[in-house]
Amino acid sequence: MLNNPAQNEPAITSGPPSIFHSSLLWKLYAALSVLIILSSFGMGSLIARNVERNALASIEKSLYANAFLLKEVAFSSLLENKARDANLQKRILLAGREIGTRLTVIRADGTVIADSDKDPHVMDNHAHRPEILTAKSKGTGTATRFSRTTNSYRMYLASSVVNDSQLIGYVRTSLPLTVIDKRLSELRWIIFMSTTVATVAALILGLMLSHHIVKPLIVITSVVKNAAQGAPSEKLSVLRNDELGVLAKAFNQLIAYSQSRMEMLTTDRNKLSVILSGMVEGVIAVNREERILHMNEAAGKLLQVTPQNTLERPIGEVVQIRELSDILEDAIAKQTDFQRKIELKIASTKRHIEMRASALRDGNGNLVGAVVVLYDVTKLYQLEAIRRDFVANASHELKTPVTAIRMIVETLIDDETLSSEMQNEFLNRVRNQSLRLSSIINDLLTLSRIESKNDEIKHIPFDMRDCVRSAEALLSPLGKKKNVDMEFALPDHVVKILGNKQEISEVVDNLIDNALKYSQQGGHIKVSLFKREHHTVLEVSDTGIGIGQKYQQRIFERFYQVDKVRSRQSGGTGLGLSIVKHIVQAHGGTIEVESSLGEGSTFRVILPEAA
Repeated sequence: MLNNPAQNEPAITSGPPSIFHSSLLWKLYAALSVLIILSSFGMGSLIARNVERNALASIEKSLYANAFLLKEVAFSSLLENKARDANLQKRILLAGREIGTRLTVIRADGTVIADSDKDPHVMDNHAHRPEILTAKSKGTGTATRFSRTTNSYRMYLASSVVNDSQLIGYVRTSLPLTVIDKRLSELRWIIFMSTTVATVAALILGLMLSHHIVKPLIVITSVVKNAAQGAPSEKLSVLRNDELGVLAKAFNQLIAYSQSRMEMLTTDRNKLSVILSGMVEGVIAVNREERILHMNEAAGKLLQVTPQNTLERPIGEVVQIRELSDILEDAIAKQTDFQRKIELKIASTKRHIEMRASALRDGNGNLVGAVVVLYDVTKLYQLEAIRRDFVANASHELKTPVTAIRMIVETLIDDETLSSEMQNEFLNRVRNQSLRLSSIINDLLTLSRIESKNDEIKHIPFDMRDCVRSAEALLSPLGKKKNVDMEFALPDHVVKILGNKQEISEVVDNLIDNALKYSQQGGHIKVSLFKREHHTVLEVSDTGIGIGQKYQQRIFERFYQVDKVRSRQSGGTGLGLSIVKHIVQAHGGTIEVESSLGEGSTFRVILPEAA
């Protein structure tokens, strides 16, 4: 969060690191410190030199002012060219003590006539002193040197005294360098202390400035790290109008855009995951090195591998199917679509697979791999086989009565010598074959109607006992004729189901009729109707020839007949059980069969009970 230094920043996920652990802070502060220290002491040195220079100039000016005043005092004595002047000496002694400056009056020949520090009588001739020589030629001369008279280093300023352009002597003022150095030291100390205080204040302000600049950057860095690690991104508080505030605003916009993009990508990924997971087709995506990028559950189930264990593994290592590797390799190499069919043997079962492979590209159109879709067309092959069998069986079943009728009619037409008894027999055969042909056609139409989804007959609740009683009334005489004992066990209470009464009656009739067809004389058939939990169960048991285990799953196929001779003799079409199965399934039920050769069969229809 970008705050003013005096304000606290809100907490961020996992918390930003301590400001004083920031290397950027100390680098910035070190740079500022070096700049401040160099600038402060550089400026202090310049100021010290300038002050020192100004101080020396001021001292020199003060000496010059004192010399100018001394000229007025000594002019008359120099003009009279006195050897010594006691009155002048007293005045100079008094003045020198008052202003703290050494005053000296010198004649033109170098003789000292008055001095504030020494007795002029004992002083040497000063004609060759440096300051005197300079003053003689230029009017004013200064010199800094060791004075044997005062036994100290001093600064001297000498000024010539003239009268009508004639040199009559010199006046000289001087200060000991100890005084000058003391003044300069005081100035240097003041400058040093001022510079030090200013530097310390500048360093403190520099630290605060560095803290003010770096802390928002640390917070931004922490938020960026959290966002990079997938943590929920927090919005930065923008409390500044400088560049860092602009950066925070831009970062918030970036976070909002990134979150929007991430949500969109997550939604798209979830959609794609749901779509791929819900597909019945297998989908496998590989990169350019043919390493698996994605495999959905359908592909894993089809190829008998675990999709989660296949990522980043070569397709040839995961699935030992050469055709699959070849079609992916071709799609990557030629960057076009391919389609192939293969036959797999999985768990002793043959599966027919249709493969369609295409090149896989990224958003910029660059090739990144290939994707293959696996279609399990085994059921289509099976349905095609069933269709072929159905067409063949239907053709055969329809051709047999038609051929028989045609041959009998041709015989009746061509042979005029047939007796009336033979003609009647042939006509009876024509009638039987036409009835069989009609039964086949009716059963086919019934089966087609049941299988079509355009059946508009409404399901209504009814008592299933009525269907069983109708079948009993219809088929009991046939049972007596064949000497087959028939037993009907019906409950006393209503057995209500929701369905089409006519179709359920057809189920009951077909099952009992089949039991009669395959029961021998003296056999026994039992029809039972009862409830089991929330279902209604109809059982038809017989003591007939039975059905072998390998035929029990095929007896519900169209035109399939275990004993074709017996079926035809009894007028069977081979469609009855297929019709029964489709009706039961249309009512949300199931049909089961239990049978053993020579011991009879039991067919069990389980239907949901009406609410």
